[in-house]
Amino acid sequence: MIDNEKLISIAKEAAIEAGKIQLDFFGKAKEILFKSSEFDLVTNADKAAEEKILSIIKSNFPEHEFLAEESGLSGDSTSDYVWVIDPIDGTTNYAHNFPHFAVSIGLLYKGEPCIGVVYDAFKKEMFWAIKDKGAYLNNDKIQVTSVDSIRKALLATGFPGTNKAMIEENLKYFTKFIYEAQAVRRPGSAALDLCYVACGRLDGFWEMGLSPWDVAAGICIVRESGGKVSNFAVENYDFKVKNIIATNGLIHSAIDTTIQELKNSK
Repeated sequence: MIDNEKLISIAKEAAIEAGKIQLDFFGKAKEILFKSSEFDLVTNADKAAEEKILSIIKSNFPEHEFLAEESGLSGDSTSDYVWVIDPIDGTTNYAHNFPHFAVSIGLLYKGEPCIGVVYDAFKKEMFWAIKDKGAYLNNDKIQVTSVDSIRKALLATGFPGTNKAMIEENLKYFTKFIYEAQAVRRPGSAALDLCYVACGRLDGFWEMGLSPWDVAAGICIVRESGGKVSNFAVENYDFKVKNIIATNGLIHSAIDTTIQELKNSK
């Protein structure tokens, strides 16, 4: 294996440089394009940030594989290392100058997250983790909360803008948790939602319709902060399954049970 310190150092460097590009474009007129629908946005800042990230990481690890939101797969498909990159997680927020978005850079080793960096350039907050080495916010170690009931919990979720069936399904969960939890938020960046679970700003998070680049970095950070990540109705997380639950661990089964009861109800 490659030295983890080098891996995390390059990931941080790439995130910082991408964050500079985000801030350069923020608050200014941006070219906003649509991908699969009018709700699936991409800006010129997304593309410029992704190019910068790929340039930095590929120059250091040309033998690796890459999966990036805007450019897809590239590199050596036989590599044990796959970098999973979202240049701006929270593009809709970003396009509207709503200051809640981040760079997300995760690294998988043999399919498992081993490095995670999520950088909120606007707030100058870098969340990062190395497998088996803990999770950090800037230079401070972070951990999940000790909240042990949904009634006391602050939860978050998100809604896929293009899938009406998923929206309708998640509205059922959203409505239920509004009544059962202390409160529910919908901030608009899954990467930051995961990091907020990791650092104790949220107690739990669930969402549907996410892609690997939305969650690869955040999964590593949540796990290293003492939290738990899974798909609905299973113990572990599979990137091919398009849903996620991330919690402090103590309320994980309660959230999953509620979702399953609603999913199976008529």
